[in-house]
Amino acid sequence: MRSPAFLYISLFSMIAPLAIMAQPEKNLSLTDAVLLAKQHNRALKVNSLDISMAREQVRQAKSLRLPSAQLGAQYLHYFALPAFFGFGENGSASKIPYARFGGRDQFAGTISATYPVYNPIAAPARKSAQLQERLSQESYRQSSIDLVADVQQTYLGILVLAERVKLQQESLLRNEKALADARSLLAQGRGLRVDTLRAYTAVQNLKPDILKLNYAIEVGKQQLITLMGTDSITQIHLTDSLAVQAPVAVPTENELYEQALRQRPDLQALALQQQVSEQQTSLAKAARLPVVSVIGQYQIASQARSFDFVNANWPSTSFAGAHVVLPLFTGYSNQAKIKQAALAQQQSGIRLTEAQQALKTNVKQVIADLKESYDRMQTQLKVKETALQSYEIVQYRYEKGVTSRLELTDAELALTAAQLNYLEAVFEYRSAEIALARTSGLEGVAK
Repeated sequence: MRSPAFLYISLFSMIAPLAIMAQPEKNLSLTDAVLLAKQHNRALKVNSLDISMAREQVRQAKSLRLPSAQLGAQYLHYFALPAFFGFGENGSASKIPYARFGGRDQFAGTISATYPVYNPIAAPARKSAQLQERLSQESYRQSSIDLVADVQQTYLGILVLAERVKLQQESLLRNEKALADARSLLAQGRGLRVDTLRAYTAVQNLKPDILKLNYAIEVGKQQLITLMGTDSITQIHLTDSLAVQAPVAVPTENELYEQALRQRPDLQALALQQQVSEQQTSLAKAARLPVVSVIGQYQIASQARSFDFVNANWPSTSFAGAHVVLPLFTGYSNQAKIKQAALAQQQSGIRLTEAQQALKTNVKQVIADLKESYDRMQTQLKVKETALQSYEIVQYRYEKGVTSRLELTDAELALTAAQLNYLEAVFEYRSAEIALARTSGLEGVAK
């Protein structure tokens, strides 16, 4: 006898898929998917928090030029009265006399202020923090561009899979009709058994392909939901199509290269990183200079017996002055920091030059892919139309008994292959458009 837990699990396994299927689908266009991703994507939110942290670092750096104030208090209880040397009669030729007097309870309150008149690290620290803020902003912009491209690529990938399912289902219907015809002819003694077996094999080969494509669509939709950061949505229906409305204008290599240099956040970040290294060098050099500050303090203090501060005296002490700190020797740490900053600056320059050289290759590749995929798409469109016409002619000839089943099967396979090749060409062209936008430093425009 099965346990109640087993029956509950079995019942849940049957009800859960039905509950998922019962949830209404959300119609989702490509534009909506991009907007939702930019609003809710978790990685993008992390980058936005980096910008906020960088702004706080700028505030912290600016505080190096601002005055600071402290309020302090101290309470002491002496188990024996405080000792004062130089008083009393308990001294000798080798010992200094001392006496104990005062109160066992002592309290002191202090207000002090410091104003940095000259702090050589303040300016480079502020500039470095501001550059770090701009670096965070460029990193956020690059992440946004990458996210938009990933969403578009995933969205288009799901559309391709859906179109492939549609084409495979159409092919399945044609092959099932061919199987029915082959069986009918075989029963009438007018057909061959090998034709029936061939048609049956074609039908059975298409079914697992369709099942695999449907699973791939569900995985793709889950990836899209994760990119959008909308876990509350479990069922989505894509409303856009894969069709190319109008081809994009193909820029020249020089135009695309200049545009990418101006707008690509990753290249801007490399240039900013070089400036950050320069400020780090200035910061390390400034640490060897003196720091001059104006200081002031006001203090009140008292001693009392038996914690009787109410009736105690409260004398005050105040002073103002200047404070100068000149680092004489820091164990060669400043020299090491200066050298490290100079090496980091060289690294940044090399990385920037390397990225600019790699951009030239990327630009050439992107434009070549865009042109090639467009030409191939146009060619595959003509091939698809030709294959459709050929299939219709062969089907008509077969129905009239002029041609064989094998010729019709070959025409059907050629039509399916042409349709799939055209679908792949359209997807690669749309992918090339996305790559063009990413290379130029722009967010791809949803179509």
